[in-house]
This record gives sequence, C-alpha cells and structure tokens, in this order.
Amino acid sequence: MVSTSEFKPGLTIEVDGRVVQIVECNHHKGVGRGGAIMRTKLRDLTSGAIIEKNFRSGEKVPKAHLDRTQMQYLYTTGASYVFMDNATYEQMELSAEQVGDNAKWLKEGEEVLVTTHEGELIGVEVPNVVAREVIRTDPGLRGDTATGGTKPAVVEGEVTVTVPLFIDVGETIRIDTRTGEYVERAN
Repeated sequence: MVSTSEFKPGLTIEVDGRVVQIVECNHHKGVGRGGAIMRTKLRDLTSGAIIEKNFRSGEKVPKAHLDRTQMQYLYTTGASYVFMDNATYEQMELSAEQVGDNAKWLKEGEEVLVTTHEGELIGVEVPNVVAREVIRTDPGLRGDTATGGTKPAVVEGEVTVTVPLFIDVGETIRIDTRTGEYVERAN
C-alpha cells in the first residue's frame, strides 16, 4: 500500500481495478473545515487514457507491481509494434494504444523495457535519453555559439526538437524522452 504522501510522477498504482501511472500530482490544503486533498492526473496503462482523480490526504492505495523485460524493437506492421525478447528470441506485438506516445522514440534495433502486469502486456518504457540524427534544420550561421539562440530541428522518427543554432543536418544529438528537449551533442 502507498500513502498519498508518497505520490510522485512515474509511480504505478491500482485504482478502481485499473493499473495507472501518476503523471502529475499536487497537494491542496482544504478550505475551512475540509481536509487536504491530493489532485492527480493518472494515465491508464492499458488504454492510455488520462484520468483526473482526487485522493484524501493520508489515503492508501495498492501499489501495482510491474514486470519489466528487456526487449529489442524490430519493426512496425500496420497498427502494431513487434518486439523480441533478448533472452528467448520470442517475438511479441503491442498495439499502438499500448505503445502510446513512446512510439516516436522507437528506433529499429534499439532496446526498450516492455512492461507486464500479472502476465498481461501493458506498454513500453523507452530510455530517458536517446541519440538521434538531425535530418532537417535551418543551416547554422558563422558565429553561432553554444550560448546563443535556438531553432527547430527534425530528428529521426520525425520528432521536432528545439536545438542550439550550431547544430547542423547529419549531426547526432541526445534528447531527453521525458521532456523532448535537447541535452547535448552525441559523439
């Protein structure tokens, strides 16, 4: 059991028979005689839907125990994504709903964590930082520095990221998948 005082983004709990992950949580003091509450935004891991739910301060909910298996992303077929277990070479398919927003960070041949809850496939966890090649951006100008402005760049997977002015097409950069922000050049 997990108390509302232990809530933080990324925590996986069971609410109303569903496995959900906390996306956002805020503590609000009650007005007048009302008690304090914890306002949360929860993502249903099976459907991907975002749910808003309030919990009373000190309320306890069951923690969901997820199993994570290291798998390699192979390819996409229609609306499903195919992964291979590195230990058994068994292939599994996940639907677009199960993969969710993480689909834009998948690259063929890279390893990810596939999560299951009580034997049921739930979703995919991508690394916090990925390296991607810049495929489209405005050219850098002479005199652009690391402390200068920024510009949009499209990287592999057709994801648009804001990068410093000195980044050019063909360079590989590291991106934080949680925020979608540029981290650094990759060597």
